[in-house]
Amino acid sequence: MGGVMGKEKSPPPIDDKLEEIRKLTYFTEEEIKEWQASFCSDCPTGKLNKKEFCSIYEQFFPVGDCTKFASFVFKVFDKNRDGEIDFEEFITAISVISRGNLDEKLEWTFKLYDLDCDGYISREDMLAVVEAIYSMVGDGVQLPEDENTPGKRVDNVFALMDINRDNLISMEEFQNGCRSNPTIIQAVNIYDNLI
Repeated sequence: MGGVMGKEKSPPPIDDKLEEIRKLTYFTEEEIKEWQASFCSDCPTGKLNKKEFCSIYEQFFPVGDCTKFASFVFKVFDKNRDGEIDFEEFITAISVISRGNLDEKLEWTFKLYDLDCDGYISREDMLAVVEAIYSMVGDGVQLPEDENTPGKRVDNVFALMDINRDNLISMEEFQNGCRSNPTIIQAVNIYDNLI
């Protein structure tokens, strides 16, 4: 991080929190230690800020603009809302994404779309996230006519999930709608066993 590593504060050791983190995740103690070594190598201060997080995302999505989407994901990782992701926040999110059960993954994904954290996904929330996704993948993905714009995609999702037609998707509506759509289930489980 810019050649000032010697002046940065070292992250606290996790040995005293290792058992606690193991209980919060689906990782073994050995895996947690490996993740922490990698995390500390990339983040010598033991914290990851939004700019650094977005830079990491850019490595995986070099074609489009991932800045907005990465900032939405950052918000879900940053559980305590202090503007930084510490190792515990990082590893618990990675655990859910890669090894969590379907309910955990759907809850995590719901939080990603619930931008104002009010317990509902509004059309505005979803449109912002879908626009960010479309921007991130760029022009490299050919979409069907009925989903070739973020607005059309949001309309389709709301038609599927907003059962009471109040223009808000509750957690229950979201979970039921996701479970009824094999494509969504496949997308939610895309990282299974990769980590």
